[in-house]
Amino acid sequence: MEKGTPDIRYLFEPRGLAVIGASADDAKIGYMVMDNIVSTGYKGSIYPVNPKGGIILGKDVYRSISDIDGIVDIAIITIPAHLVYNAVSECGKAGVKFIIIITSGFSEIGNREEERRIVEMANRHGMRVLGPNVFGIYSGRMNLNATFGPRDIVPGNVAILSQSGALGIAMIGKTAKEGSGLSTIISIGNKSDIDESDLLEYLLDDHDTRSIFLYIEGVKDGERFKNTLKRVTRRKPVVVIKSGRSKRGAVAAASHTGSLAGSDDVFDAIMRQCGVVRAESIQEALNWCKYLSKAPPPTGENAVIVTNGGGIGVMATDACEKYGVKLLDDTDLTRDIFSPVTPAFGSTRNPVDITGGATAQDYNDALLAALESDRIHSVIALYCATSSFDMEGLSMMMEDIYSRYMKKGKPIIFSVLGGEKVEHAVNSLRSKGVPVFSDVYDAVQTLGVQYRQYHHQNDVVEETPTAEIDDNEVKGIIRSVYDDGRTFLLAHEAQKLMRACGVPMPEARVASSLEAAVRIADDIGYPVVLKIVSRDILHKSDAGGVALDLENRDELIDAYQGIVQNARSYDPNAVIDGVEVAEMVRKGVETIVGARIDSSFGPVMMFGLGGIYVEVMKDVTFRSWPMTRSDILEMIKQTRSFPLLLGVRGEKRKEIDLIVETMIKLGVLLDNNRCISDIEINPLVAYEQGKGIRAVDIRVILNEEGGPET
Repeated sequence: MEKGTPDIRYLFEPRGLAVIGASADDAKIGYMVMDNIVSTGYKGSIYPVNPKGGIILGKDVYRSISDIDGIVDIAIITIPAHLVYNAVSECGKAGVKFIIIITSGFSEIGNREEERRIVEMANRHGMRVLGPNVFGIYSGRMNLNATFGPRDIVPGNVAILSQSGALGIAMIGKTAKEGSGLSTIISIGNKSDIDESDLLEYLLDDHDTRSIFLYIEGVKDGERFKNTLKRVTRRKPVVVIKSGRSKRGAVAAASHTGSLAGSDDVFDAIMRQCGVVRAESIQEALNWCKYLSKAPPPTGENAVIVTNGGGIGVMATDACEKYGVKLLDDTDLTRDIFSPVTPAFGSTRNPVDITGGATAQDYNDALLAALESDRIHSVIALYCATSSFDMEGLSMMMEDIYSRYMKKGKPIIFSVLGGEKVEHAVNSLRSKGVPVFSDVYDAVQTLGVQYRQYHHQNDVVEETPTAEIDDNEVKGIIRSVYDDGRTFLLAHEAQKLMRACGVPMPEARVASSLEAAVRIADDIGYPVVLKIVSRDILHKSDAGGVALDLENRDELIDAYQGIVQNARSYDPNAVIDGVEVAEMVRKGVETIVGARIDSSFGPVMMFGLGGIYVEVMKDVTFRSWPMTRSDILEMIKQTRSFPLLLGVRGEKRKEIDLIVETMIKLGVLLDNNRCISDIEINPLVAYEQGKGIRAVDIRVILNEEGGPET
């Protein structure tokens, strides 16, 4: 019988810890971990464990964890893989709360069964497992460096969670060199038990953490992960790097950690939906996290550029548009603020150009003027080195100005362009925590990341919309398909499913003979469409099983015979259930709306330009369900074809609201019926406002195993 789950706080704030496999040999990991713990000032109890006994680094060695009388919140395991199971069992009997398995040799090399056994046994004893295949944990609050990485970690406000141990160790050294202070850095490894979501739960309320950096290679419980991220990003910025975005990269990730990378497009869209910022490189991520951990949040959106060069000011303006930084556009206001500190031949328009002859004092005066204005909410300070440039004086001024802005609670970011002296000054200032960049785009992008966080945290939280669906009818349709031994719906079944969801469809019926097809067409009215109905032919167009725009009986008779013959030629063994006769849908904007169960994130929605070119154009976007109406509108607007829905060349706006309603219905349908693996409407034709939409072709696939819940 499993015991209760321990409080995650004790993983970061242990009162006592044991190192199982502690060693006196300084070449072994058991020594390196002990040395870091002892040397960096951890105040809790430290218990080295080794059957040989003795003394290591001034600490008495226990032959077994069962010999320890004090509290052991964490046991760090550094012994060979084949000994780990028994060691974890002993920890369970001793009342340990958390196990950190540094040892490798488990699922990352295919040894999943042993890893599973260890976790199951640990959980039965009320323990949680971090790892295997990790480098350990650093907790700034406890002065605890329980890793085998570098000793000197600079304390601060950035938390790093890394699935890669080697990369995490490298980041310890890099952050120390650049002066990026860490509140914690923790290795997740194989994620056999504890994963990012568990750790984020602690960091959400950790006052020492102001920004969070995640390096991940794969997501296991994606639905929990996204829900946790949505809560965290409402209070703290999260920056993520996910490797495995290329096909070869995904294979490498799987072999490295035993996890499989999912669809990168889906991951990218869901991170955006959760308010997470995705970085392309380690340096980019660390730059953003370092800045966000120190910079005060903006109180508004008006940014001002102060520069001594017109060219670099224009570049910064372009960068602001690219990265979503809104420039103050009030020439009267900027003239009033900056005229006293700008030469007559300069410019007080934004960007404010104080000219190439500006001294450090001129910059100081201009930036102080911006600081004192409540209408200016953030500042981008740009410097181009000139022959008369006093870099030393400028560096001192930048330090002072940055300190003043911090005290006032207003964001400022710097970019300085020049030669060797400038680069030396930039590196020196960065080591002191001043946000200065050599490239103006890097500077503006960093401020843009802060504004993305600002917008996310100030957005109104909407409720997830609902839709009325005849769930009994839905489950009956699905049950009959399973009973028939199929995992896909035939055309008439898919139409019934859509009608149960209230999705507008063209009028259609299935004919079992040519005579029946003629009668149905006469009843519906010409023009009509014919589609082959066969459980063996999913892609009807590929089989020549579709005939469009049939204007009369003669055309219908010829088309009926033609598509039946085409289908039999395409697959002589195909069972043909009939031919669907449907009203010919008027031309409109063809969109595609879909939903599927993603292996990592659960229900995922798709929207894009539909019709026969969807796979060629690939103008599609993704989001994760549940969604708000704003989420759906954002993903529609993200497509390149969105202007078609707004109306072009005198056309009226199309039924965007009805597209949103249809997507809500599909989301609710999929969420309530997880046995549906894929559903797609292509095309969903949108007409001018007031004239509705039509779901023309529907494809529904069910899971191989499963069935509707009753």
